[in-house]
Amino acid sequence: MSRFNIAFVLTGSVAAYKACDAVSRLVKLGHRVRPVATSAALRFVGAATLEGLTGERVLTELFEAGGALEHIHLGRWADLVVICPATAHTINRLSSGLADDLVGALFLAHDRRKPFLVAPAMNPAMWDHPATQESVARLSGWGVRFIPVGQGRTACGEIGDGRLAEPADIVAAIEAALSPAAGRLRILVTSGGTSEPVDAVRVLSNTSTGSTGALIADRLALEGHQTVLLRAERSARPSGAVQEETFVSHGDLDRALGRLLGGSRFDAVVHCAAVSDFAVEAIEVPAGTPTPGSGKLASDCAPILRLKPLPKLIDGLRARSANPALKVVAFKLTSGGERAGGATSVRALLERSGADMVVHNDLDERAGPESFPSTLHFRDGSPAIGCATRSELAAELARQLSPSDAPADASP
Repeated sequence: MSRFNIAFVLTGSVAAYKACDAVSRLVKLGHRVRPVATSAALRFVGAATLEGLTGERVLTELFEAGGALEHIHLGRWADLVVICPATAHTINRLSSGLADDLVGALFLAHDRRKPFLVAPAMNPAMWDHPATQESVARLSGWGVRFIPVGQGRTACGEIGDGRLAEPADIVAAIEAALSPAAGRLRILVTSGGTSEPVDAVRVLSNTSTGSTGALIADRLALEGHQTVLLRAERSARPSGAVQEETFVSHGDLDRALGRLLGGSRFDAVVHCAAVSDFAVEAIEVPAGTPTPGSGKLASDCAPILRLKPLPKLIDGLRARSANPALKVVAFKLTSGGERAGGATSVRALLERSGADMVVHNDLDERAGPESFPSTLHFRDGSPAIGCATRSELAAELARQLSPSDAPADASP
């Protein structure tokens, strides 16, 4: 890969120490990095550290002597600008277009033909706040690319979304954004659990959150692929530049898959949605047999539900695609007693569906919110690949789906 000019902006978060690791990695890869730090960022890491890592003077003030036009010159010099870590304060200020400091002025003066990346870091409640989420959506609409936040324990001791991405992932996202456009793919990802109506207010569903699919979609988008996430209505949303559509039931998902795959040429589909195996065929209550999905059953009616099996959507994806060479990634979840037969289930799924890859994970093997032990199996008999977390799985799928003959060294 060619070596690039990177403007690296740090704002006031304890995660700045991880940003320094990312800066060091970028410099070791041969990129020229010029650091920008807010006064709050310098409370966590010193200017001497950043200067020592980059060999460049640290820019801090909009009206610094001799640097009043630095927000213009730096933006023209840089092939890419990244804000890492980006606090809630910074993200919300950027979405408002405020330019009374160096970071805001640099953002507004940015040449929008070049990549502008943001790596958020904050308390989970601050990340989930409507103000922050609306700002992320607005900035994404302006072309800003968000490096997905991590999940787990944050510096304040709370657990949830909001951790700064790991340095290796930050560097990978930066290098992907700087890579040439050749070899980019159009990829459909499905996520979340379907809901089958019992009556007008009750459903049969499952515990899928859609977190895995959202993270995979984010990673693929960061790699530069045109990514569409077809997700359950109440499932996790992506944090990056991903096109979204939603579904509720098996039927909704079925129709959406037919429309998207048949109407547009996708190169790959990653089908990790948790699709219901059953739907309500009939309901029996003492007063009669109401139609599933209609009305509201009385809370004391003791209904008997008769279920019907639903077709496996994974089996027909390639046949429904406008691209006969569509790559298909399937998922297989086992639990408890199924675990021993996991290998057999994977082989059966590969043979039945014609999928190119199957991701197998077992519910009982997960040790915490960040744990997602899984194994990627291949139809062509290639050795299986193990992953410990969702982030590792997303990165591995991105590697497996990317064309091997894409140019390795080119200017953007």
